[in-house]
Amino acid sequence: MIHLYLGLLLFSFLTTSALVVPFINLLYKLKFQRQKQKTLDFQNKRTKILDKFHTYKQGTPIGGGLLIISSVIILFLIIFPILKTSHIFISSSYVLVKELSVIFFTFISFGLLGLYDDIFKFFKFKKTGFFGLRMIHKLSLQFLLATTISLYIYFQLGINFIYIPFIGPTFLGLFFIPISILFIVTFCNFFNISDGLDGLSGGLLMITLFAFWILAGNSLDTPISIFLALWLGAIIAFLYFNVFPARLMLGDVGALSFGATLAVIAIILGKVIPLMVIGSLFIVEGLSSAIQIFSKIYFKRKVFPAAPIHLTLQQMGWEEPKIVTRAWLAGIILAIFGLWLGLS
Repeated sequence: MIHLYLGLLLFSFLTTSALVVPFINLLYKLKFQRQKQKTLDFQNKRTKILDKFHTYKQGTPIGGGLLIISSVIILFLIIFPILKTSHIFISSSYVLVKELSVIFFTFISFGLLGLYDDIFKFFKFKKTGFFGLRMIHKLSLQFLLATTISLYIYFQLGINFIYIPFIGPTFLGLFFIPISILFIVTFCNFFNISDGLDGLSGGLLMITLFAFWILAGNSLDTPISIFLALWLGAIIAFLYFNVFPARLMLGDVGALSFGATLAVIAIILGKVIPLMVIGSLFIVEGLSSAIQIFSKIYFKRKVFPAAPIHLTLQQMGWEEPKIVTRAWLAGIILAIFGLWLGLS
């Protein structure tokens, strides 16, 4: 099967590569580009550090996540039925239709939420007085989607445990549902927060997908392996245009979808702990922002010069490509450690 998966990855890469430039041109025509913005924090105060380092990104097309989502879905819908009729052995951890349903529902629904937020930013923020959806609205919708997904996973797939490496499954019963909801929403937002430097979230996602591709193959889960192969090929094609200086950005349409989908796949494969290790840089980025907000609210002081942590590194004089490259290297080591845990 490895030959098949590699072939699908290459096919997805070539297909998405052929579509990227026309897609970028379309985004320019639609004026779907990063706007000049005065970024405000939770106290409605100007975040000067962010504006200082990110002004040059103004005018860059945003919406690469939409291309990746569309490419993966279309290719999967074409290829998977062909494989089934070709009598290729397909095994899945759970009922095939139910497993695919929850993955694609997450992939699409969180993508649509992100797309709505992106559209709101670019075309309505001057009239509404704020940039994109208000956080309370966005979080409410995320919790609604995550609740729907977690209930489906619990009642339809029968998953009610977290697998602990070297120990085994820890059964949680109904407590699994709130834990799953929190995990999906948290990882979704932490991924989104990390999408602040050219190539940072995309490169870390590529590394994470490679690791989970191996874990899915080890679990003999054919549909997830195929899905990850197509997703991986598309993200590599996107990264060519996303590295510094980026010609295309993910946007919320990609960031929300990809973070949530990673969380759901980890839950299905029983690899929540490995994901927390492999994707720990997403967690570091997200926690740095959460700690900063908490400290400002309750202690009226900042813990970091700026948050998320990559802005602090920029403030210290690190160049953007250096931060991203070193994050990738750290991500590779973390992926190896996560694989060691996940395969144990």
